[in-house]
Amino acid sequence: MSAVLDPPRAAAPAAVTGLRIGHVHLKVADLDRALTFWRDLIGLQVQQRMGNQAVFLSTDGYHHHIALNTWESAGGSPPPMGTTGLYHVALLYPDRPALARALKRLAEAGYPLEGASDHGVSEALYLRDPDGNGVELYRDRPREDWPRDPDGSLHMVTRRLDLRALLAEAG
Repeated sequence: MSAVLDPPRAAAPAAVTGLRIGHVHLKVADLDRALTFWRDLIGLQVQQRMGNQAVFLSTDGYHHHIALNTWESAGGSPPPMGTTGLYHVALLYPDRPALARALKRLAEAGYPLEGASDHGVSEALYLRDPDGNGVELYRDRPREDWPRDPDGSLHMVTRRLDLRALLAEAG
C-alpha cells in the first residue's frame, strides 16, 4: 500500500505585472450560428475566417479576443452539467453606456439573460452563447469606488442589478 503525500509547498511566485488575458478559443457546433451571436449580438468584429472551420473576432483591430472553431466539435453538443470546463468568458466593457448598449441589443433580439448582478466592484450580465458557453458582459466601477471591509480588504457582493436603470443609459 502506498501513501499519497502532499507535495512540498513552494513559496508563492512574485506577482507578474502587465499580464493580461490575450484571447479565448471556444469549440462550437455550428460556426455560422456562433458567429451570429458573437458578431451581431455581442458586437465583435471578424478579423479572419477560415472557411467553416474557424473565425477570429476582436475589437479595435486586435488579431483576436475570441476565436470560434469546429475542429473537434462540428455538430457537437454542449458538455453536460456537472462536468469540468469553462465556467464563462467575461468581456469587460469600457463604461456603463457601452454595457447598456449591449443589453439593449440583447433585449431587442429577445436573447435571454441568466442573471444580472451588481457586485460592488462591477455590474454584470450573465447569459449563454448558442453552444452553452457561459458569457459575462460587465463593466468595472472605478477602483476608488470598490467596497472595502474596515481592514481595507475587498468586499465584493452580489446584489440585483437594476436593468431598467442600465437600459436608460443605452442612448
